[in-house]
Amino acid sequence: MKILLTNDDGIHAPGLLALEEVLRARHEVTVVAPDRERSAISHAITLNVPLRAIVQNSGRARAFAVTGTPADCVKLALLELLESPPDIVLSGVNPGPNVGVNLNYSGTVSAAKEAAILGHKAIAVSVAGRDGKAFAPAAEFAEALARKVMEKGLPRGVFLNVNYPDAEPSAVQGVRICRQGSASIQAAFFRRTDPREQTYYWQGSETQLFGERPDEDGVALAEKYIAVTPVTCDMTDHGFLSALAGWGL
Repeated sequence: MKILLTNDDGIHAPGLLALEEVLRARHEVTVVAPDRERSAISHAITLNVPLRAIVQNSGRARAFAVTGTPADCVKLALLELLESPPDIVLSGVNPGPNVGVNLNYSGTVSAAKEAAILGHKAIAVSVAGRDGKAFAPAAEFAEALARKVMEKGLPRGVFLNVNYPDAEPSAVQGVRICRQGSASIQAAFFRRTDPREQTYYWQGSETQLFGERPDEDGVALAEKYIAVTPVTCDMTDHGFLSALAGWGL
């Protein structure tokens, strides 16, 4: 396969390197990733400054470090940097899960979404743990899933969001096809005062809340299942369309 690889943690991130190592042994890989960490930047794109794609000469796969966001990386790669379209786009491996409402904030997920918007097959990959132990098995699963996607296909405008549990491969319970969880997060700000007596704020770490339904991504992940969620780029609430039409607007 011809694979475009990206992420939101930067071109030197361990999760990206782990995924690249697995993929480049078996496939033609091009890496186009941010030149620095761009976590939680969602689907932002750069409009008011030029983008630069800096070739990386480090003995890796063909790679570019882009002075932009994850969505910028995918858009620039697909429209300018690649000589021919990839078979599939993979984004990750992200340290920390991307489940529930976090899909709205994640640069990892948004990179895959941008690929789907542009009509390409795409997978976002995250792991529950942050110590890197699950990077390699998550990368192996992502490679197998990419092969399955090439065999079965995906609807246009749909991509897959994968979350791998924080567990040894032998402890993983299997794969569960999931919906995006709807539970919220507990967020907090820490108020501080600088030496000039001006108030500033640090956004604190967030606590992910999960629902109780076993088919939710966060619940499956907590039960040590690999959670695979099909995500659509169409944000229309189709179930509410007819009700809204009845408002007589």
